[in-house]
Amino acid sequence: MKKVWIILIVVVMTISLAGCGTSVVPGSSVFETAAPSENSTVSQAETTAIPTGAGTVAESIAENDDTHDDEGDYQWDASDVATIALNDSTITVEGDGVVVDGSRATITSAGNYSISGKLMEGQIVVDTEAEELVRLIFNGVEIQNSTSAPIHIVNAEKVMIVLADQTQNTITDGTQYQFENPEEDEPNAALFSAADLTITGSGGLTVSGNFNDGIASKDGLIIAGGVIQVTAVDDGIRGKDYAVIKEGTLTIDARGDGLKSDNEEDATRGYISINGGVVNITSGGDAITAQTDVMITGGNITLAAGAGSTSTNSNIDSIKGIKGLVSVLIEGGTFVIDADDDAVHSNGNIIIHNGEFLISTGDDGMHADTALTINGGNIQITESYEGLESAVITINAGMIHVISSDDGINVAGGVDGSGMNPGMGTRPNRGGRLGAAGQDAFAYSGSYYLYINGGYVVVEAGGDGLDINGAIVMTDGMVLVHGPTEQMNGALDYDGGYKITGGLLVAVGSAGMAQAPDQSSSQYSLLMNLNSTLQAGTLVHIQDSNGEDILTFVPRKNIQSLSFSSPLLEEGETYTIFYGGSSTGTVVDGLYQGGSYSSGTQLASFKVSDIVTRLGSGGSWGGRP
Repeated sequence: MKKVWIILIVVVMTISLAGCGTSVVPGSSVFETAAPSENSTVSQAETTAIPTGAGTVAESIAENDDTHDDEGDYQWDASDVATIALNDSTITVEGDGVVVDGSRATITSAGNYSISGKLMEGQIVVDTEAEELVRLIFNGVEIQNSTSAPIHIVNAEKVMIVLADQTQNTITDGTQYQFENPEEDEPNAALFSAADLTITGSGGLTVSGNFNDGIASKDGLIIAGGVIQVTAVDDGIRGKDYAVIKEGTLTIDARGDGLKSDNEEDATRGYISINGGVVNITSGGDAITAQTDVMITGGNITLAAGAGSTSTNSNIDSIKGIKGLVSVLIEGGTFVIDADDDAVHSNGNIIIHNGEFLISTGDDGMHADTALTINGGNIQITESYEGLESAVITINAGMIHVISSDDGINVAGGVDGSGMNPGMGTRPNRGGRLGAAGQDAFAYSGSYYLYINGGYVVVEAGGDGLDINGAIVMTDGMVLVHGPTEQMNGALDYDGGYKITGGLLVAVGSAGMAQAPDQSSSQYSLLMNLNSTLQAGTLVHIQDSNGEDILTFVPRKNIQSLSFSSPLLEEGETYTIFYGGSSTGTVVDGLYQGGSYSSGTQLASFKVSDIVTRLGSGGSWGGRP
């Protein structure tokens, strides 16, 4: 699989730009970063990500409190097991450590307990002062209780539930609980634990939480196996200190949050870690939500939050796919997310190292209040309001495809939903937009940046393609923008400068607010505005004086502007622009690879004599497409 992934990257990112057939790949010698310009207008620009705390899952785990997991807990002496047999309203015990009172069995000692049979209106209670493990082996259990939690762990050092092989186990509570003390609000889940809890094994477990939550631990929760199905009128599975998914198959249908950790008192707790398994969540609130960190290294994860991307829900409640208030770190896994709100969200930082993402959302595909860093992975955002949003976005590698009804990539200050609030204070009166004809860039010293140091980025936006309330610094990579047709938006929209020293940029869209990289760049750029519309599907072709291909591109929408920067643009060279015609090459995301171009109509020619060559002005250029 790894070999196939590498081949896919090479196929998509190997673009034949030269007529002689030379392949240009970001990171190759043709894309070596040029020396910064002495008159750089991006005065505080860096080419690496701003530090964001823990950068890997291992580092983040080290900053959090350790779990109760112990390899020795998964091994026991099968001959040293007490048995608890359930028979409708009666309970029979063989062995020590269990007190029976009618249809309630209370386990008072550490040890191993095998439970089987059906219990109507009954309860299994664990209440022991022993500083050792209590192991409950579910061997075909069905327990119902209409007035309290069928499984209630009151006190223990820690408890492990083992789902025996080839067994199905069912836990069901009622809609109303009767508490011994009216001021109590616990237990509040069908399977409730006041102690650290582990669920493991290869059997099945079905939990119906009709009162509140399905499975809840007031301490830590580890799921290390089993086929677990949970329905709940509130949260599906909750571990207050942490929720760790090591293996297993989880299917959660919750009206509240799906998988949750919510310790608000201890900054080293309240986290979620997913290392593998299959996780399917349908939720009325957040599908996965942690008070601190969400850390994922693997697994097959499918999330549906709220009514999904087509929702018109105007409630302020959080209905996100994955939410870590401090951070979200993802190093692997497969994700299918359909969310009413942001698909991946953090009030702090998001770092994506790897993973396969298929995202549709009614708001942002990925949103981080502080910083979003993408170091790899395959991110497909097929529907969003805005694709990627943060105060600082750094793209170092990876394949990113964004479709958005508004901005494709948005850098803005403030909290979630801040796309309308650039957070820059009073903007200077510049008399025009940066990068437009006749306008000079100004020195930007703010803190909002888009860094592009590599990767492959394709944006199809109804609003601005790249909307940066700050500065863009691009040193490598490929960026293809199919921008807006509406004149008050642009394929590029930046306030603090766009310094490009390497990589390939093709951005097309409307001409009313069109921009290109600015004079601080060391790589040459072209900004061409047309006085009429070039229809979607019409090829744009640029070749040098020797007839060698520099660019062949087909826009997905009607356009009036082209912003183009490439290491193949050279000072003193003359280039000719054509429209129409055809190419024998292979088109990927609008960019043609290989082949030859023919039968086009000449539109214009230009000689590179400045960092930015401009043809036309404000959508009123004299060329006729």
